[in-house]
Amino acid sequence: MVTETVDVVLIGGGVMSATLGTFLSELQPDWKITVFERLSDVALESSNAWNNAGTGHAAMCELNYMPEGKDGSLDPTKAIGINEQFQQSRQLWSTLVERGILDAPSTFINSAPHMTFVRGEKDVSYLKRRYEILKDQPLFDGMEYSEDSRVINKWAPLLMQKRRKEDEPFAATRVPSGTDVDFGSLTHQLFKNLKQRGASVLTNTEVRSLKRMSDGTWRVRYRRSLGHTPAEIRAKFVFVGAGGWALKLLQNSGIPEIKGYGCFPIGGQWLMTSNPEIVAQHHAKVYSQASVGAPPMSVPHLDTRVVDGQTSVLFGPFATFTPKFLKQGNLTDIVTQVRPDNLGSMLKVAFTNFDLIKYLVSELAKNHKRKVDSLREFMPTAKDEDWQLLQAGQRAQVMKGGALQFGTEVVAHSDGSIAGLLGASPGASTAVSIMLKLLKTCFPDRIDGWAPTLTALIPSYGETLNDKPAAAAAETEATAKILEIHA
Repeated sequence: MVTETVDVVLIGGGVMSATLGTFLSELQPDWKITVFERLSDVALESSNAWNNAGTGHAAMCELNYMPEGKDGSLDPTKAIGINEQFQQSRQLWSTLVERGILDAPSTFINSAPHMTFVRGEKDVSYLKRRYEILKDQPLFDGMEYSEDSRVINKWAPLLMQKRRKEDEPFAATRVPSGTDVDFGSLTHQLFKNLKQRGASVLTNTEVRSLKRMSDGTWRVRYRRSLGHTPAEIRAKFVFVGAGGWALKLLQNSGIPEIKGYGCFPIGGQWLMTSNPEIVAQHHAKVYSQASVGAPPMSVPHLDTRVVDGQTSVLFGPFATFTPKFLKQGNLTDIVTQVRPDNLGSMLKVAFTNFDLIKYLVSELAKNHKRKVDSLREFMPTAKDEDWQLLQAGQRAQVMKGGALQFGTEVVAHSDGSIAGLLGASPGASTAVSIMLKLLKTCFPDRIDGWAPTLTALIPSYGETLNDKPAAAAAETEATAKILEIHA
């Protein structure tokens, strides 16, 4: 039997595969690319607009990117790094808009000021110190701080109604240049372009196994969801961007780099309202501090959300638990991942994260009313009947070395022939930066030759902006103009 050989196989129809495919189609137009997605369409899991917060993560409002040290110190390095990564995403999207590859910017990105709102003396002190450090960083230009209820009321009226300063101190920061991103729409548009350029995008098709062949290619066995018709293809390079499913496929591939890894699934729910009276009073993404023991992805936030041109307000997320690694995964996922090389690490995580377990139990015990009670800590005037529950996406947090890790991590074979992505936030917002690092890791002999094309796509490629105030201002202003967002 003659099996077709392609240059690239991308497993998973999310924003990561779409971004990598976009890069490779620009860098090597002659390469044959095949994409496999087990569901009926792309962007139905984590990249779907309702499965994530849509925050253009730039560390302007998310406190977990700048935690307080044990000695009380604050280090802005990680926050600046996250912002640098989002600037690369803005630059690529701007280039693609100019080239007509992406549709009108409002179909996938809109302005939404990024705010942080905290209560209590300790958190107010922390937020003020954080502001004093970040306000002079070029990429955080325009950040504002206030403890004045009248000012905060102008920024986000829903936070202040029926709230009294004498009850407890509060403070907020605001960055007008924040964004709300519909990663589902962005993903669809990127895949549409890939198909127009000759890529094969196969939906309702599940990859079943990966095996390295003697000629150095990978045998990718798959089957159609309808009829379970089996087939196979050979690929010179494989990327596994299948969310929580990536761990299982990388384990199946047998690469030694995946040994020791495990995943802990955490789901979520939103409270959502489209009540025009409420929507009209809120135009921001407002983040706060996470509860004790809560994972960073569970930081409470009250968000403006624009999906398919319609604006709503979300609050959450509220953690849920299922053993599935994907929203449409299998109940056996958490068990079938277990291997001798990761069992010890997983048990250690179980015994050293009692705060997380306690938090999950408390979240699971909340009914609709108690969830709206949590919202009322943000929005004192919230009424139960205005809000409905939506199921958010499923995240598979990385476990390795006995620790539960947050963030994203690329796992690549030493020869660069296969790589996969594990983890979650900030994920989609920094997909461009993550895929640039993957290109450098997996194609070291080509990356220098690709530099001119990458620079044409991303003007600041290979450089940082925060240490160049003039360049930072010029690039943010240029991308804001093209993307039609606040500078």
